[in-house]
Amino acid sequence: MKTEQALQADLPVQAAKTKKNFRWTVVIWLLIGGIINYLDRTNLSIAAPAMIEELNLNMTHIGLLGTIFSWTYAVMQLPSGWLIDKFGAKRVYSIAVLWWSVATALTGACNKMLTLIGARFLLGVGEAPCMPSNAKITAQWFPKSERGLATGFWDASSKVGPALAPPILVAIQMAFGWRALFFITGAIGIVFILLFMKFYKSPDQSKLLSKEEYDYIKAEGGASNDSVESTNIKWRELFKYKSVWGMIFGFFCTIWIWNIFLTFLPLYLLNTQNVSFKELGIYAAIPWVGGIVGNLGGGYITKVLADKKICSPINAKRGLIAVSALLAAVFVIILPFVHGLAITITLMTLALCVISAITGSAWALSGDVAPPAMVGSVGAIQNFGGYFGGAFAPLVTGIILDSTGSYSIAFISGGIIAGFAAFFYWFIVKEPIKPAEAK
Repeated sequence: MKTEQALQADLPVQAAKTKKNFRWTVVIWLLIGGIINYLDRTNLSIAAPAMIEELNLNMTHIGLLGTIFSWTYAVMQLPSGWLIDKFGAKRVYSIAVLWWSVATALTGACNKMLTLIGARFLLGVGEAPCMPSNAKITAQWFPKSERGLATGFWDASSKVGPALAPPILVAIQMAFGWRALFFITGAIGIVFILLFMKFYKSPDQSKLLSKEEYDYIKAEGGASNDSVESTNIKWRELFKYKSVWGMIFGFFCTIWIWNIFLTFLPLYLLNTQNVSFKELGIYAAIPWVGGIVGNLGGGYITKVLADKKICSPINAKRGLIAVSALLAAVFVIILPFVHGLAITITLMTLALCVISAITGSAWALSGDVAPPAMVGSVGAIQNFGGYFGGAFAPLVTGIILDSTGSYSIAFISGGIIAGFAAFFYWFIVKEPIKPAEAK
């Protein structure tokens, strides 16, 4: 007769033979919500040329608006993670989407810099719970070996959104003006969240999830409900763990260069490559396709490494992040030294591909590092670190551009910073948080 330990070891194998795939439909909800999230962030970069002309703004103003959003988004990560773990991902996420959709629409009504700052502040508050909620939902619905791939799918929304934004929003702006970008994307978010609130269920409440699939998910740490879970670690004690600090600093290095691309990629093509505004809808979208490939490819690679027992799920993600960070540094540093639209687009695409592999694996890593009751909190703390420091990247870049008229310093320094992510994720993020160690 097998021992209890042996029976538990066989459970993932037994469950895998009978599993269904309903859990993957949950990723669709997260993907759509994330696309809307990033449409509402990137509409500023598309509307910027018209806003500069109509409202008498300059590059520093646009950079400041990017920084206001990012810094507010960063600060609100901390209460967002706590709220998600306290009250449940569905409830907090639903309120957040409604909030940020209204803030997006309000942006279209602004006529002065001060009101634009207020609207971007409100947008940052509302969007803060989105990704931590996604990480929490992923930890509930997926076993650890699949979280990298599942996260890669929904984190691809951060690239699908910017990829869709140029052709769609350029067309809207040319037809109706820049204010329509904000009104329309705000309305889309409201419609989405009403559908989400009606149809999304947690694993323990879903009537469409089979018992076999539920057991498969649960066998590897998933299938927790969306109510309050217990742990003997207090929220403030998370900052005592080296792995948490490694995630904070590593994500800062990633988000610094990410924010430069997010805010200035369209302007870079307009200003340095002689791309017309009409052509911008195509050329500004191409690099983000690389981001989608990086998200999905990175998630697939970590799943294969874990499934084939080449390394543990946590080490698969750490290793992928380290390699991707070093490649990102190379591509970004080279960018200002090349000439020609084709090579510029190619390097941007490669850079966003590997940067996206980092962000997807970093979000999945929160589910491996944190105990189930604190996945939202750890994911939010990591995101706080990324955006609290990375928030200043658009402002610094704007100041550099107004002072020098060149992007070289911004990209070279950004590439160096991105490379340091390899150090933090590989050498500092080593062990998961163990509740038994808490005092």
